[in-house]
Amino acid sequence: MEKINIAILGDGGWGTTLAILLQRKGFSATLWGVFADYVAYLNKKRINTKFLPGVKIPKEIEIIPDLRRAVCNKQLLILAIPSQYLRSVLKKIKQFNYSSDAIFLSVTKGIEMDSLKRMSEVIHDELGSVRLAVLSGSTIAQEVVREIPTTAVIASHDEQIRKYLQNIFMTERFRIYTNDDVIGVELGGSLKNIIAIACGISDGLGFGTNTKAALLSRGLAEISRLGHAIGAKVHTFSGISGLGDLVTTCISPYSRNRFVGEQIGKGKTLKQIKSHMQMVAEGVPTTKSTYALSLKYKVDMPITKEVYFVLYKNKSPLKAVQDLMRRKGREE
Repeated sequence: MEKINIAILGDGGWGTTLAILLQRKGFSATLWGVFADYVAYLNKKRINTKFLPGVKIPKEIEIIPDLRRAVCNKQLLILAIPSQYLRSVLKKIKQFNYSSDAIFLSVTKGIEMDSLKRMSEVIHDELGSVRLAVLSGSTIAQEVVREIPTTAVIASHDEQIRKYLQNIFMTERFRIYTNDDVIGVELGGSLKNIIAIACGISDGLGFGTNTKAALLSRGLAEISRLGHAIGAKVHTFSGISGLGDLVTTCISPYSRNRFVGEQIGKGKTLKQIKSHMQMVAEGVPTTKSTYALSLKYKVDMPITKEVYFVLYKNKSPLKAVQDLMRRKGREE
């Protein structure tokens, strides 16, 4: 297929992984990072020691700190920027002369705190009616870059765009499905991080498989309730970007959100945990946003509520579990 020029904006683990995946397929890939000193380090070492340790970055991948140069003359712009910083980067991008035919692909999982908007909504807010898709799924970067069989979903309202991107990303070890439910795919990828924090808390408290199974199943139920209220298709949440991503994030040793929960369960404060983390745990701000969404749409989300109170109101994790278990009996 046509060898287009691609920019990956965000030099975290996932952005770096996608740059390597696309370069292996023969595409011209440019990786942009916001911190010039770390970009210089990446160019010298060719290993992203902070976010993707032990993985060599091919010399063919251009790594630059110049956002204008990264964006211009690219046919595909992949947004791998943490959710709470995406809007500020987009405000800079819209000042540049990017191609009117360029496709923007969001691979960011999160909900903006102030606006309570999904990433595709933030992109349209800032850039208008650009060609847009989102990629989500059970995609641990360390596994994808090692070519461990993985599946993901590309969602767009435009069938031509989602099929075009499916062909770009599909490999023998990275299988891509398509979906037209942008809302459901984005919410599934974002809200699962809250349940992963809950599962981590359970691990930190020393609970077992029964507890984690309960959190996974009931967590999926409340994700689906909110999704339905917002306009998603409920069956999307039983797919790769819903259940698949949920299971992966709740059990993987690489999961940052599960790790945060585990440390909280062991008695550490959120401030202590964040001070020692290089990578962003999207579930922390997403918990706050989602709790606000649950109030806005009047959707019962008991697990999300308890995680919110643990993270932001200093509630005891053990008390949160007790309050969940003591809720009034109901039908499933």
